[in-house]
Amino acid sequence: MSVPIYWRESKYRYKLIGSECMKCHKRFYPPKRVCPVCGSRELKDVKLPDKGHVVTYTIIRVPPKGYEEYAPYPIALIELEDGTRLIAQLTDVDPKDVKIGMVVKATFRKLSEIGRDGIIQYGVKFRPLIENES
Repeated sequence: MSVPIYWRESKYRYKLIGSECMKCHKRFYPPKRVCPVCGSRELKDVKLPDKGHVVTYTIIRVPPKGYEEYAPYPIALIELEDGTRLIAQLTDVDPKDVKIGMVVKATFRKLSEIGRDGIIQYGVKFRPLIENES
């Protein structure tokens, strides 16, 4: 990903901003320009909840090029408190401890690094919710 594209998308990557259809009120992440449910082009940016739960998951053991050093790592389908579903990497958890239904919270983490001296990309991952954390 080029530096200009990365910075143009930073609002969505850093703040968990999705889109909401003004016609059918469905929410999406990443944001859409056209609602895939009703076809409306009337969508607005919306801050999504930072908590949810794991619907299902998989463990990546043979990662794509450039991510070999992170394997194995869990990727999950997460349903946020408002019903929005998204796919994200889980962090701060041993892959063997991931469970369906596990409550998770969005957190800001390093996603990747382009080349040895390249740009470091940051964004949202999810981690298990800590006891007594709201």
